[in-house]
Amino acid sequence: MARLNLAAIEDRMKPLGKRVNYDKEIIFDLLGAYGKPKSTISRLRSGNLNVAEDPTHEIALKNTIYFKEIEPGENTLATLDELRTAAHVKRFTPRFVLVTDYRELLAADTKTGETLATPIAQIDEKFTFFLPWAGMEKAQYTSEAHADVKAAEKMGKLFDELISANPHVTSSAHDRHMLNVFFTRLLFCFFAEDTGIFTDNLFTNAVSSYTQKDGSDAQEFLTAVFDALDTANPDDKSGVVADFPYVNGRLFSRSVDGLVVPQFTSSARQALIELGTLQWQEINPDIFGSMFQAIVTPGQRSDLGQHYTSVPNILKTIEPLFLDELREEFDAAFDNVKKLEKLLDRISEIKIFDPACGSGNFLIIAYKELRRLEHSILEQLHTIGGNKYGFAFHDSRISIENFFGIEIDDFAVEVAMLSLWIAKHQMNREFYDKFSVSIPLIPLKEHGKIVVGNATRLDWNRVCPNNRIDEIYLIGNPPYVGSSMQTKDQKQDFPYVFGARPFSKKLDYIALWFVKGADYICDSRSKLAFVSTNSITQGDLVGLFFPHILNCDVEIDFAYSSFKWENNAKKNAGVTVVVIGLRNISNKSKYIFADGLITQVENINGYLMGGRNLLVSARKKPISHQLPLMRRGNMPVDGGHLALSAKETPIFIDKHPECVPFLKNFYGSDNFIKGIDRVCIWIDERNLEDAKNIDEIQRRLKLVSQARSESKDSGARRIADVPWKFREQVTGAAVVVPSITSDNRDYIPVGFVDNNSIVSNTMYTLYGAEIWILALLISRVHMSWVNMVAGRFETRYI
Repeated sequence: MARLNLAAIEDRMKPLGKRVNYDKEIIFDLLGAYGKPKSTISRLRSGNLNVAEDPTHEIALKNTIYFKEIEPGENTLATLDELRTAAHVKRFTPRFVLVTDYRELLAADTKTGETLATPIAQIDEKFTFFLPWAGMEKAQYTSEAHADVKAAEKMGKLFDELISANPHVTSSAHDRHMLNVFFTRLLFCFFAEDTGIFTDNLFTNAVSSYTQKDGSDAQEFLTAVFDALDTANPDDKSGVVADFPYVNGRLFSRSVDGLVVPQFTSSARQALIELGTLQWQEINPDIFGSMFQAIVTPGQRSDLGQHYTSVPNILKTIEPLFLDELREEFDAAFDNVKKLEKLLDRISEIKIFDPACGSGNFLIIAYKELRRLEHSILEQLHTIGGNKYGFAFHDSRISIENFFGIEIDDFAVEVAMLSLWIAKHQMNREFYDKFSVSIPLIPLKEHGKIVVGNATRLDWNRVCPNNRIDEIYLIGNPPYVGSSMQTKDQKQDFPYVFGARPFSKKLDYIALWFVKGADYICDSRSKLAFVSTNSITQGDLVGLFFPHILNCDVEIDFAYSSFKWENNAKKNAGVTVVVIGLRNISNKSKYIFADGLITQVENINGYLMGGRNLLVSARKKPISHQLPLMRRGNMPVDGGHLALSAKETPIFIDKHPECVPFLKNFYGSDNFIKGIDRVCIWIDERNLEDAKNIDEIQRRLKLVSQARSESKDSGARRIADVPWKFREQVTGAAVVVPSITSDNRDYIPVGFVDNNSIVSNTMYTLYGAEIWILALLISRVHMSWVNMVAGRFETRYI
């Protein structure tokens, strides 16, 4: 017989309550309500299975129950205590011992030690006490380990388990959105039961106690819990979900179209409980970002290109943008009530807008910092203004209604909204610690204004209207995608941003946020600060990008020069970035943050250096006719069959000495700088036929042809029928320059190669150059130029 779920047991218990009269039959009805077989109950009623010492007044079933009826007026509690320790009772290990005079019923759980005392007419309302008969053990979990990055991995495990059990949830965007909403609800419940929003461990204990171990009824139970969290009137809630408070705030709204809790397995149920045993009260936005990264589409978790940021890194953006100024104003107003009140009014009106908000990290940190400043202002007002300001401590004036965001992934939007609520609750607790005033989070009333959409195509003014008067700060870490890595859809986003303005196809995708941001803040009180890959401040991208910004009546307010942007996300997304702040043209000071130093300058240019807005454009030929043309070396495009590594070279020569006449020294940046010898097979038309007569070379040429034919690169496919040729087939003595080299060197390690050497495409070459070119390339004048305008890979010259 299949085990009964919670709802079925509750229904079967209802007829047992509120009866006019009770007798011994109540015990048989009680066992039947929890799924004991009818045949067992019949044999127990007839006496065949009754092992009680006094069958006239007692009923006992091994491992299940020991029941005793007593006369009205007898001491039920004393009788219960006597039975619990009696040898003839303990002999049959009953799970429950019951005593009743048919007006009051007392019961004891011999495993947990819990007791129940209830009017027998209300036994239906106490149905959870006997759930172990249905295989549902009561749980009392206490959170032990903190929810850290491992929580993200556990959430990913639950996600995978549910996807496996419910493959249909990935069949459409709508179904996947519903699953995302479901996970957001779980995250809220975990946090709520550890932070006083719910009673301690309410959610986890309920799942563990009131669902079957195989997970078969978890779907139905969680649906009931979510309904309770959307029910405002406590009288409309009953049974085990009655303890769940009203939350709603859109998060648990029944109006969410088509939301269906997924079907659970035993593994999924266990994973859910394990997540609940973590401590969630100190969860921070960094972890939520990691969690989002762990949960998204399986197969894409390790290569999302999204960079979740730690608090110190986020502060690099928001402190110089607005926080430092607000803190200075607070210091200046410290002993002046009117100035403090004015500052409080100001920060309550500030709007924060992240048009690439991801899971909301920037918004949360900005919210928390404004709340902390508000707390400091209120404390000081109370100190210098006395009890007059007691009214100010009933609530916060920093509303999450003033926090706006755009994010293309709908789950990230749900997590961002949840993160704002959690941040608010955390700050409410800090408020209580300071002022002994409790600000309840629920029911949820405020809504952060975060929308799903492609920020490059949405009108930002529709998301966060800019009336040119409000104090609005744009912040964030928009996506970095180089021109060669952009998808077709991303390339089609550019015309939406630039409109009729011409633009280069070489621009990084992040340029779209800066251009839209400059348009948005122009002629207003708004400012912005975005984190960006440092590529837009180097090489020819500077000349292609910054005219679109600096010609819009805005200027660079502050900048962090290149630094490593690291975090706690799974598969830590460490990249080299800059932070660029933009504002309307002003006489206020400008600052550059670099190497732990802050430098005040008159102007910041596109290279993030102090100086005029000079831009260097790319050229294919040198300005002076006295200078030779610098070009890339030879690209093998060979699938690894013509160019040999340093390790392969001696083995190849020893095994195939007949190939030696066709080998030349082969230099790329790495082995040239390190002085490591390697070779390549180099064939020209004059010795082509001789080369084809060598079996090993012929074998390799076939492999090269195959590799080129199968390549996605059309240029490679065009040369598949000439496998002996490199894509570029140039040789001769040359001055060579590595394409990538460390910026820790005082000079670029240039050199010279002879006629018997081939230079790869990872080197620049100047064929036929005179020796004095070497001196020019390593001169301090040239190195100063390189330091200013050269492109970089991370922090290395390219």
